[in-house]
Amino acid sequence: MLRVIGAGFGRTGTMTLRTALCALGFGPCYHFTEVFAHPEHLRHWAAAAHGRPGAWRVPLEGYAATADWPGVTFWRELAEAYPRAKVILTTRDAGDWYESMRTTVFAAINGAFPETAERFRAFEAADQLADFREAGLIGRSFEGRIDDRDHVIGCYERHNEDVRRTVPAGRLLDFRVEQGWEPLCAFLGVPVPDRPFPRSNAREDFRATVLTDPPP
Repeated sequence: MLRVIGAGFGRTGTMTLRTALCALGFGPCYHFTEVFAHPEHLRHWAAAAHGRPGAWRVPLEGYAATADWPGVTFWRELAEAYPRAKVILTTRDAGDWYESMRTTVFAAINGAFPETAERFRAFEAADQLADFREAGLIGRSFEGRIDDRDHVIGCYERHNEDVRRTVPAGRLLDFRVEQGWEPLCAFLGVPVPDRPFPRSNAREDFRATVLTDPPP
């Protein structure tokens, strides 16, 4: 059963959050990299993106937390289905976030990385991945288009404000990963570990993480 719901868009430190949650005992955590390790999940995510109620339950079985897409697409449904789960909204400066998206996720979608495009073509669930990408990531998160900076940033900012308005203050952590362990651990009610806070999936590492199994 989910204990933590990540409500922040990708490229806001979601892989870092995943790593931190697992280190704190809130794993396994479902991040987008999981769909590459479990391609059979994609038909359920695509079905959920097309409006099939609760289709996300199958891939999330056995997970304690979510971060990044595809889970963030359904943050509201998850929050309603798991009322005791805490919600973490990862954010960063909107302009910096857009530039990170433009040079990683959107670039990959637009075929800017030849080696990544080849991996996508060879992926066994490529059709279902494309279906979720169009209906879920682009369709639901960005109202169907990613070709305009102001539009994309507007979607990002509206999403963040929607989460803040919807989730009660005591259930929500508005979090920037540079804040480190202290606010995260205080929110989750666990001790601060005696180790550096993780930093994962920097922009320069993005291509190497696409279509590879998630870290343990």
